[in-house]
Amino acid sequence: MNLLVTGAAGFIGSAYVRMLLAEPAGPDRIARVTVLDKLTYAGTLDNLDLTDPRLTFVQGDICDTAVVGTLMAGADQVVHFAAESHVDRSIASADTFVHTNVTGTQTLLDAALRHGVERFVHVSTDEVYGSTEVGSNTEDDPLSPNSPYAASKAASDLVALSYHRTYGMDVRVTRCCNNYGPRQFPEKVVPLFITRLLDGGDVPLYGDGLHVRDWLHVEDHCRGVELVRGLGRAGEIYNISGGTELSNRTLTERLLAACGEDWGRVRHVPDRKGHDRRYSICDDKARTELGYRPRRSFETGLTETVDWYRHNRSWWEPLQRRLSA
Repeated sequence: MNLLVTGAAGFIGSAYVRMLLAEPAGPDRIARVTVLDKLTYAGTLDNLDLTDPRLTFVQGDICDTAVVGTLMAGADQVVHFAAESHVDRSIASADTFVHTNVTGTQTLLDAALRHGVERFVHVSTDEVYGSTEVGSNTEDDPLSPNSPYAASKAASDLVALSYHRTYGMDVRVTRCCNNYGPRQFPEKVVPLFITRLLDGGDVPLYGDGLHVRDWLHVEDHCRGVELVRGLGRAGEIYNISGGTELSNRTLTERLLAACGEDWGRVRHVPDRKGHDRRYSICDDKARTELGYRPRRSFETGLTETVDWYRHNRSWWEPLQRRLSA
């Protein structure tokens, strides 16, 4: 089988590809993986082993109908990670997010339909549900996105599901909580704090620091996506949770401790516009139907992540320079 994976030079997509290629090829394994990635500021080929004979990399835009059509003609299944995903950037300029996340997804779906691709997994986010004061969102809850990023992902979810309902395509949607782990671009909060602390700098804490997020190690997320691809049902949505809800203040405390620093390194900054107070998703469906369970505790995963950044400056320092350029 040839699996087309979009956005796999980025953090989560590359972790998924590395997981797949860690397994030997066989009758129940992926024979070939084709990666389509635009290599925007957040993507790097250092995330992929280009020497693996099962891996083909193509630099291209998911909005490019010609490129997408050519690759889709040779694909059996698709896992779609490619997206603009940084909320702060979407607040400053929403047009790129709408174009990539909505138009790009529709371009992929249209080509998949045209070429008879047998399965399409669309990777989304818990942010589409909006802020949840109490309880946890299930897959049947209405969407209430509050940032341009979240709105663009909600729109792409609906477009993806429409191809199942209108055309009968096997489309499966996943929605995950906040990911962390090695090789995450250093604009996101966990690697941003780690790299700044390792460099002796300050870290910014929005508002009162009491916004709550659920944290999921990237490898657990990838295992969840693979379960959905292999065992999920067409037309269904599956939440993938980490089960560790923390306020940003508590997360900061743990990052400071892991880096051997104290609160003197924290700089309080004005809150972000439209900052959702709490995200929380229920993943009972994935647990019951697919046997999903996160394997890595947050304590272990965070320690391993800090150690990875501490010992891999050659990976993140060039990316950090992109942010300051």
